Amino acid sequence: MPLPDTISPEAKTVIEFLEGAGLKQLAAPAPDDLPGWQALHAGQEKALEEANRVVLERTGGTVATARIGGVPVLDVRPRGWTEDDRVVVYIHGGAFTLFSARSMAGMAALVAQASGLRVISVDYTNPPAVHWDTVQAQVSAVLRAIVADGTPMNRIALFGDSAGGNLAMRAVINLRDEGVALPAAVLLFSPWADLSNSGDTSITLADADPTLSYEGLLGASARAYAGTLDLKDPRVSPLYGDFSRGFPPTMIQDGTRTILLSTSVRTYRVLKAAKVDVVIDLYEGMWHVFQGAPAPEASEALANAGVFLRSHLK
Repeated sequence: MPLPDTISPEAKTVIEFLEGAGLKQLAAPAPDDLPGWQALHAGQEKALEEANRVVLERTGGTVATARIGGVPVLDVRPRGWTEDDRVVVYIHGGAFTLFSARSMAGMAALVAQASGLRVISVDYTNPPAVHWDTVQAQVSAVLRAIVADGTPMNRIALFGDSAGGNLAMRAVINLRDEGVALPAAVLLFSPWADLSNSGDTSITLADADPTLSYEGLLGASARAYAGTLDLKDPRVSPLYGDFSRGFPPTMIQDGTRTILLSTSVRTYRVLKAAKVDVVIDLYEGMWHVFQGAPAPEASEALANAGVFLRSHLK
């Protein structure tokens, strides 16, 4: 697909690299093929090692392993961090089935650097080893344990990218329905809030998107996570949930070159209709979760995300 002249040269270089990497051609295992998913997961973890090393060296923060609420996490602190009870809980993406807190440590470090805040990255178990209910329970366990350790919810923000954005939204709804206080804010990078292949850009940008294909990885991953549930069930697709009973201030970021753009727009409109304090921050020509790339558009988006987080975690 031709590239527009309205994006930076650096962004063009990244898109060309992504198109050449063949991410859309990844062959997904059957939804219940655990060994197949584990092999694919291992290969993707290896592929991200060098990129993570470069980001972690550049940001200069610290990364430590820990367990919170019985769940493994990474504790990521930006350079110069001093004792501060404010925390961003990060739920990583990767279509649920791929990546880990370790392979997404670069994204955690970038958000920590942009916000100046400590980031706790949840290393949830990837489906199909478990399904949606176990993954969500692990996220809730981390949040509850942080509160039990003395950090109130109004000092906690949730951050999720892609599938992690789905989990962040679902975590808020679960907490609310259980009568628990809500986090101070939610930051979403291209949230995969609807696991069905719906929305205008799932059709119009299917060829232009350099990384995502529903017929490839996404459809099988959705089923691996959802198990027997309908893919529009709000328990796995929070876009269809009830936001009228409260949801924290939210920022959604996305680019105009991804099949999930319509999902971000629809999420924004659903939250807005429920009178949630929500903003949508869109970037010309950018791809799915572009914020980790070496491009000025990514730097601008991260800076805006940092301002949003600091403004709600005072």
